[in-house]
Amino acid sequence: MIKVSTMNTVNRGMPKRRGKTGQYGFTLIELIVVVIILGILAAVALPRFINLQRDARIAKLQAARGSVSAAAALVHATTLSRAGVADPTACIGGGVVANNSNGPTGTVCTESGVIYLVNGYPEASAFGGNAGILSAAGLTGIFNPTQAQLEAEGYTYSSNGSVATFGVLGATDAATCLFTYTQPGVANAAATISGLTISGC
Repeated sequence: MIKVSTMNTVNRGMPKRRGKTGQYGFTLIELIVVVIILGILAAVALPRFINLQRDARIAKLQAARGSVSAAAALVHATTLSRAGVADPTACIGGGVVANNSNGPTGTVCTESGVIYLVNGYPEASAFGGNAGILSAAGLTGIFNPTQAQLEAEGYTYSSNGSVATFGVLGATDAATCLFTYTQPGVANAAATISGLTISGC
């Protein structure tokens, strides 16, 4: 007589654990070990993630400072090269004929429109005012943007008349995550762009 084995040949490996109800699962020790490992990973990864966000805000602020610096230099160089000779036609989108003056007030045409000047550099104009350093820097794709349009790009901006303050949204302390642009107060002086203040980014 031939005996037929009733043992399942597929499950010859590790025996499976069965609970009282016949279901398979993890032991309490296994679950505790997994929770401890996840806790350690979270403790290590969370600070790195927070630092990545801070680093991104600082990089965005550095990029804005670079744009402001380049725009101020370019506008000033354009004004000097035109030597106070007024343009023959009006600027795009403004109807103003630029005087290219290096004096206390002036205007210069750019590809996007007219930029208003103070002593040959873009003025630190407020939202809704003349197009100044904010428009020249091109932080948005819009010439002379509104506050909402600028904030949609992740930047903040304010002006007190001669000093413009640039920042980024999401900073933990907006008062210490910024740089400033100061228009020149006298002829033959340069605009001043401060270093970055990043302790609150």
